[in-house]
Amino acid sequence: PARMRGRLGSLQQLAIVLGIFLALAANDLIAHAAGSPDAPFWLGVAAWRWMFWVEILPAVLYGAGAFVVPESPRYLVTRGREEAAAAVLARTGEPSPGERVAEIHRSIGSERPSRMSDLRGPAGSLLPIVGIGIGLSVFQQFVGINVIFYYSTSLWHSVGYTEADSMRISTITGIINIVTTLIAIAFVDRFGRRPLLLAGSAGMTLTLGAMAWLFATAPADASGAPLLSGAHGTAALVAANLYVFAFGFSWGPVVWVLLGEMFNNRIRGAALALAAATQWVANWLVTLTFPGLAKLGLGLAYGLYAAAAALSLVFVIRLVRETKGRALEEM
Repeated sequence: PARMRGRLGSLQQLAIVLGIFLALAANDLIAHAAGSPDAPFWLGVAAWRWMFWVEILPAVLYGAGAFVVPESPRYLVTRGREEAAAAVLARTGEPSPGERVAEIHRSIGSERPSRMSDLRGPAGSLLPIVGIGIGLSVFQQFVGINVIFYYSTSLWHSVGYTEADSMRISTITGIINIVTTLIAIAFVDRFGRRPLLLAGSAGMTLTLGAMAWLFATAPADASGAPLLSGAHGTAALVAANLYVFAFGFSWGPVVWVLLGEMFNNRIRGAALALAAATQWVANWLVTLTFPGLAKLGLGLAYGLYAAAAALSLVFVIRLVRETKGRALEEM
């Protein structure tokens, strides 16, 4: 239902950041118990291998849980399963599930699921709303958030922190990400989607810009890597965690909320699939390019992410519309 859709949609991001934290915490505990990631752990196997092997448990749990996830009511309607669709709607607190099913019928316009061909306009190009969804996905990744989580341990180690401290910093950052996502859940249905995105873009621009300046002006070691110590190191840590805070209450959860609700029923499945696929491609590009950019200079890398954050602010102002309080059938 529209009154709680933002909060429920944000739970996906909460699950993501909780998983990130648990992975970071598990790695930290394994490395601490073994003495270092390269040291032998259980059965004489290196600790870093156990960091991968423990992922088997959540993978099995995820696979088993997928069997009990309810289908989307919109999908069930396209399959002619109106009673099942009404049951799912009733579970989410819909007061008139039968009437909602009828509205879904009218909004879908056909009895088949959406296809990729539905995403093209009369001229053959992508529908503008699909382009906006892709833009949201790209900007969510191009601000560099996953660099913080994929490379943070090696990043902080490379600029002068010990290996143990680097892993601990990464774990603390994961906790901050969880807390800020809870803030988004509390306010996304009260303030709306656009205000949170705008505030997040502004905050990320400032904090990423600060990190770029700190890395660019820090003294370098013999290999040319910046050395962060004293006030420089403290400022970089504060800026990095404020950046995670700005992302965590805005672009992290809100993009997923918007992607789930901004498309009309006729194209939602295909449009969301394309936007999510684009997000993973953008994630891959950022992950692939960061090591090379870091060799050229961490100031350059974070300067590019700051520029992406600034562009995301303009993108939201000009193109993103508010969806708070609107039923999915009104999109």
